[in-house]
Amino acid sequence: MKSEDERMRQLRPEPLTAAAFARFGEVLEASGDFRLINQGLCKRHHDRAQMDFGPEGRAGISIFHAEPRALPHSFDLIERHPEGSQAFLPMTAHPFLVIVAKDPQATPQAFLTNGAQGINLHRGTWHGVLTPLHAPGLFAVVDRIGATPNLEEHRFTEPWTVLAP
Repeated sequence: MKSEDERMRQLRPEPLTAAAFARFGEVLEASGDFRLINQGLCKRHHDRAQMDFGPEGRAGISIFHAEPRALPHSFDLIERHPEGSQAFLPMTAHPFLVIVAKDPQATPQAFLTNGAQGINLHRGTWHGVLTPLHAPGLFAVVDRIGATPNLEEHRFTEPWTVLAP
């Protein structure tokens, strides 16, 4: 039987929605308003994220190839980027897990994408590491490139576990 402390360190992911995620960043998906371009053959869902690279940074696009994880997933590390936002755009149509927290003392929240969503984390948002749930775990990442450090990490004294929905 699990102790109360063990049960309290468990999370169930909720579906990723713009409203639920708004305090942490934007959900990037092809929904809502659009304009037709390319001779009417393409819907442009315009300007979906507030990219922030600070006064000393610039936008960069990197490719991340992360090892897939499985649920339940235990984690003890969160990080943030105080100098700029960070967008994750999956290059495959698979759901991935998003873990965020108001601060290191707050209970983290877990979200599960629907396989057709990306995210943009606001500058300074505490978040878990990239957590694909299926191979190949390939993402385009748009974030700040600059000369100053842009990573802070926090390790929990005890791990959290994200359970299956």
